[in-house]
Amino acid sequence: MPENAEKVVALRPSYFDHLLTIGVKPAGVTAQDQYGGDYIPYLEDQLEGAEIVGSSSEVNLEKILEINPDVILVDDYTASEVYDDLEKIAPTIVLGASSDEERNDPDFWQQDLMKIAKIFDKEDVAEEKISELEEKVASANETISDMENNKLAFLRIREKIIQIYPETTHPMVSMLYNDLGFEPSALTDPEERGDLSMEVIPEMGADHIFLQVDSSGGPENYSSIQDSNLWKDLDAVENENVLKTDFWIYKAWGAIGRTQMVEEAKEYVNQ
Repeated sequence: MPENAEKVVALRPSYFDHLLTIGVKPAGVTAQDQYGGDYIPYLEDQLEGAEIVGSSSEVNLEKILEINPDVILVDDYTASEVYDDLEKIAPTIVLGASSDEERNDPDFWQQDLMKIAKIFDKEDVAEEKISELEEKVASANETISDMENNKLAFLRIREKIIQIYPETTHPMVSMLYNDLGFEPSALTDPEERGDLSMEVIPEMGADHIFLQVDSSGGPENYSSIQDSNLWKDLDAVENENVLKTDFWIYKAWGAIGRTQMVEEAKEYVNQ
């Protein structure tokens, strides 16, 4: 690794979050195809001016070469395709989980954050941000875990299907159920994400529904769902306990995104 690394290219959204958490703005980032080939929305303002170097599925090596970075951060999926080419441009560090155990660890994101912080000699900043987040989580948990009716279902509305996220195996749901204190709905599986038909939706038994609507096809599907009496008759819908989340599936992988999630969840329950 070069000393005093300044220009860094990051090829995964969670790495943008980690860098910005420690006060380092990436010089180059990948775009998100599902958001029109631009910055990931929740970090858009902080990333303004960073060069877009393709997408995770199609990295633009020429753009990276023009940036002449001191270091490149990449996940193992993208590295499997272009690592040798990246290494010719600059020292390339492969981050991310390397086993199912790590992938299922809800706190694994902290390991990547600390590895990135070490590159820039900012471990103390990263540790401080993690501590600040933990304090916010503990405060929110006091409110949420004490609620009488706190069964939650997290849904993802895609172009043609409704998916329900499990209780574990993703940092987002681990935060919701383990850290913040929501109870899983009747249809929330301990480990597996599942597809739901409208006919089984009433079986969720959820007091609260959080959902993310995919930008491609999702809004049309959600509009159709909302017209259904099966949806309208849900307790959570009748009681107006439905929160349309803002990119939580992506936010869950970094301290900035997770902080926003906690603040949004606390604001929701305090309405």
